[in-house]
Amino acid sequence: MSSQKAYSTTDVVMRSPAHNRSRDKAPITSSVVLISIVAASSGMLFGYDIGVSGGVTTMIPFIQTFFPWVLKNMAEAKQDYYCVFDSHVVTAFTSSLYIAGLVASLVAGRLTARMGRKVTLLIGGCFFFVGTAVNATAVNIPMLLLGRILLGFGVGFTNQAAPVYLNEMAPPKWRGAFNTGFQFFLSLGVVVATLTNFGVAHHGNSGWRIAIAIGAVPAILMIVGTLFIPDTPSSLVGRGKITEARQSLTKVRGISSDVETELNDIINSKEAAKAVKQDPYKTILRREYRPHLVISIAIPLCQQLTGINVTAFYAPVLFQSIGMGSDSALLSAVILGAVTLVSITLSGFLVDRCGRKVLFMEAGIQMIICQVAIASVLAFKVGASGEEAIEASLEHVGGRHRQMDIDLSKKY
Repeated sequence: MSSQKAYSTTDVVMRSPAHNRSRDKAPITSSVVLISIVAASSGMLFGYDIGVSGGVTTMIPFIQTFFPWVLKNMAEAKQDYYCVFDSHVVTAFTSSLYIAGLVASLVAGRLTARMGRKVTLLIGGCFFFVGTAVNATAVNIPMLLLGRILLGFGVGFTNQAAPVYLNEMAPPKWRGAFNTGFQFFLSLGVVVATLTNFGVAHHGNSGWRIAIAIGAVPAILMIVGTLFIPDTPSSLVGRGKITEARQSLTKVRGISSDVETELNDIINSKEAAKAVKQDPYKTILRREYRPHLVISIAIPLCQQLTGINVTAFYAPVLFQSIGMGSDSALLSAVILGAVTLVSITLSGFLVDRCGRKVLFMEAGIQMIICQVAIASVLAFKVGASGEEAIEASLEHVGGRHRQMDIDLSKKY
């Protein structure tokens, strides 16, 4: 999610070769691992919301409660299968999280720099918890959208703070691996959510509420865990808390490590940053920095334009579109999430060994092949008009819809 970034001072000034060698020897201690897990777990909250929302939109009781006209379209099959979910309200349910996250990130960027990474993580965790509670108890669309907006605020705050926190706490030699921790937990959250969706899909009218409510568990764990982790040394130095910064650095590097050298470097970096009077936004527009600007925009933009968020969010719906039943679609989404989790784990081991460029090239080639394969499968199975698979799929949906109408008429 694009936003105003809270820059790490570890990249502000060049360091001496001797100092770089000292920092490269920084060990991976148990403390830095546990602290980083707590921070990276915020990604699990985001991933869980992505996965659970995509799953509940395939659950008939959820659709019946908030979007009954979608069921009617699916049952009557008045349009092709690509469009049965064509609803502005359903779109608002989906996109409200991301819009709120974008707005929150603009605030979180400055908050992360001024109040610290830890505070921002705590605020994000609280938003996640409250948003989950509102969504799990929602009885109408406004309440459902309010919960999604609160979750979006949580996404905006945690997505700003967690990567910066991991970057500043990680040993420099293994910074790439630690940064993948956020993506690892994000994918883990998607897998847990899809497994939850599959497990509660047949728990009557309350199945979707259970799936959403379970998201409060990792939110609570993250909030409690964040209370016991220190803020980053860079953030503490920036706010004039040198003693706390030394304690934080000692905790993550170990008592035997030379923390004074690294601490002095952070202090010098902060002073150098303050000495620079020019607006950083004007600096990045200068001609010598244009390649960096283009790359920093092009990489995330192209990543989003591949449709990865759509695939992650709508995985169960996409699988239903090619004729799968609800259970099969949820199970297929579980498999998709598991593959993503394995891929991120593998990339975490390779990123600091092979470099970022190699992984970018390999991933780009792989995505081209897979995108063509997906389009070919959809064209063969569903067709360009979306009519080929609609009869078998909608017969199942229509049957469940009619049975639900019968059950409701008996109940009332």
